[in-house]
Amino acid sequence: MPITPFRRVTRPLVTSLLLGGAALGAQQSLAAEVAIACGPGDATDYCPTLAQQWAEKTGHQVEVVSTPNSATERLSLLQQLLNSQSSDIDVMMIDTVWPGLLAEHLVDLNDYLENDATEGFFPALINNNTVDERLVAMPWYTNAGLLYYRKDLLDKHGYEVPGTWQQLTDTAEAIQAAERQAGNDDFWGYVFQGRAYEGLTCNALEWVASHGGGTIIDAEGQVTIDNPQAAAALDQAASWVGNISPEGVLNYTEEETRGVFQSGNALFLRNWPYVWALANSEGSEVAGKIGMAALPHGPEGEPAATLGGWSLAVSRYSETPQLAADLVAYITARPQQKEHAIRKNRNPTIESLYQDPEVLESNPAVTKVYENLVNGVARPASATGNAYARVSNAFFNATHRVLSGEQEGAAAVEQLQSRLERLARRAW
Repeated sequence: MPITPFRRVTRPLVTSLLLGGAALGAQQSLAAEVAIACGPGDATDYCPTLAQQWAEKTGHQVEVVSTPNSATERLSLLQQLLNSQSSDIDVMMIDTVWPGLLAEHLVDLNDYLENDATEGFFPALINNNTVDERLVAMPWYTNAGLLYYRKDLLDKHGYEVPGTWQQLTDTAEAIQAAERQAGNDDFWGYVFQGRAYEGLTCNALEWVASHGGGTIIDAEGQVTIDNPQAAAALDQAASWVGNISPEGVLNYTEEETRGVFQSGNALFLRNWPYVWALANSEGSEVAGKIGMAALPHGPEGEPAATLGGWSLAVSRYSETPQLAADLVAYITARPQQKEHAIRKNRNPTIESLYQDPEVLESNPAVTKVYENLVNGVARPASATGNAYARVSNAFFNATHRVLSGEQEGAAAVEQLQSRLERLARRAW
């Protein structure tokens, strides 16, 4: 199956035998090509594999379109596509915070799927993907931020898994110094996603919420970011850069941070659950040496894990919406979610899979993930609707200015409060 960069494609109908149809008498049918925009096309992206399975089962063809690793860049790409009403892409992976933003361009899957299609899924995820009573996407896998750590190095140097951000800072400083003295000059205490993009919104929301600083905007749509706890959280994160985190962290996304940690050059890592399987895979420098825990908290807060995940949606401009919806239903069905969980350690959106023996055997840490999912913190997408992208953009850019030393936390949250209040008067 081809994996191509994003481009305009012409997809004429072609005549072929439907798989399975030969046994009924070799009846020929028209087989359409469905284009699906999957993930970045790297080793973590299981979408192409499942899309190919569907093609082999149905006799239809699938063109897989790889998209940028950065969620912000991926959103921009999809918006360009949808705003032009292009029929080039039929199915697309969308972030958990995009349904409200993209809803007008997406079909109501209720019109194409069976009545019980959503049975067994986490209700909160179905609710998240329902806009004005229209089911605009099916949840595929879900996420919550986690702390990965080198358990071998904590044991070696006599430290516990940190419960607070200050404990993380102190432990990272001590073990970083010891490992460098032992000869690893490339060793760092902590890596996180510090690039100015949606991933930084996730990290910074965890910092702020875990300090008791709120969730940027509350459920009623009131802007709450200008408070001392939020400012302190951002200032503490800024103190890591150049100290326990490399300067390059200001341009790191998920995969850059995983690379540093998996190569054995970091003590702590903030990332999503998918890292567990990759970091423990054959050839990994840290296989069998790592642990997973809830993220730390500030002096006045509780642990907070930003909820994430991806769903599959069908474009309103698709020329084959029923086939596209069938592909969505196949990929998100229980057997395929179970396969995804076992092979890639992605977290299912069907609740019963968290008690499935084979899933638990393949990834015992899924229990920890489930706890974080239940106690996670959502980004303020529901309260801000179509304006969420602008809210997030303002938040991660303000955070990035603090991390890079351009601004203090107090000034940043004060300015951000004013900007978001102006946006609120116009947009929600």
